[in-house]
Amino acid sequence: MSATKLDAVNQDFRRFDQVDKPQRYRLSESEAEEEFDEDFQIRTVDMADYFHGGEAGRARFAEALGQAMEEIGFAVLVGHGVDPALLSRTEEAVARFFTETPGLARKPYLAQRHGSVNQGYFPIEQTTIIFPDQVEGWVFCRRAFDMDGDATYNERAFWPQAGYEPLFRELIRAEEPLILPVMQGILRYLKCDPHLYDRQLTRPNFGFRLNYYPASAGAEPAGGRMLGNEDVDLFTFLPAPSVEGLQVLNRRNMKWIRLHAPPGSIILNTGDYMQRISNDRLRSTTHRVSQPRDPAAKSRHRISFPLAVYVWEQETLEVLPGLGEPKYPPVSAISFHTHTTAKYYGAEYAVEK
Repeated sequence: MSATKLDAVNQDFRRFDQVDKPQRYRLSESEAEEEFDEDFQIRTVDMADYFHGGEAGRARFAEALGQAMEEIGFAVLVGHGVDPALLSRTEEAVARFFTETPGLARKPYLAQRHGSVNQGYFPIEQTTIIFPDQVEGWVFCRRAFDMDGDATYNERAFWPQAGYEPLFRELIRAEEPLILPVMQGILRYLKCDPHLYDRQLTRPNFGFRLNYYPASAGAEPAGGRMLGNEDVDLFTFLPAPSVEGLQVLNRRNMKWIRLHAPPGSIILNTGDYMQRISNDRLRSTTHRVSQPRDPAAKSRHRISFPLAVYVWEQETLEVLPGLGEPKYPPVSAISFHTHTTAKYYGAEYAVEK
């Protein structure tokens, strides 16, 4: 499989999808064909209700979060308790990480599969094999962090420079306490036991991805910065980027929504794992990264650092109780994950288990 033509559509790769995705869209942008929904507002959900509102607050949080996830699959989280100064420091650190790590130092860390996660460095235009995205990426799963007291942990196995692991670990530690509240809120909204996933999401696996979009120089490459896609995970935490570009597909009218989130907020979206276990009720929503409209913003690099929340490879994904006749049979997390992401990394990436 090689890079696609710019007119390729998502349905060209539907054989890899492990959940139903009837929407049809071009993988790359086309100014002549794009339509935008300027009226739709992504909901803001206040996590202070969960943390400080008692039982009534948790009920409000679950309802607000569930409605947002069912309506569009995206929400803007406030009141989450993650220090905005930490988010700013992390953004600066990501920029340094890419600009100060020499090319030769990156080569030993080229991405390879660790369990379900394709972990390591992705050069620009090589983050996927189906489209030349204008972004460099670096992915770290939980194994890359000294988080769980593993005596055999070796920082050099994952990090080309010392000092970055503890810095980024600080953010992971700050975001990890949001995982159970979000999952419990979603389960409560779906009328399931809110603690059904507590075990699976206590010290869960994740994909912490650093994205570095270089400033545009001269003529812009066709197709935007990152192709349209859906996340494969349960859900993703994305601290609001400082440079615009994130766009979300409104499945109801097939128009794109420009997502503007305030500084310090965290964008949340559901992925394929969630669509599978919710029996298609909470769908994985298409999104992409476009070039900013402001010429001044184009002259700046763009940074993002999403945290994708998974379950460990040996876990089973099955439709939650009480959501009707299951549309999908139980499947191992590693099989589900790797068969889905084989569209980006090649058919040999899929694992049969």
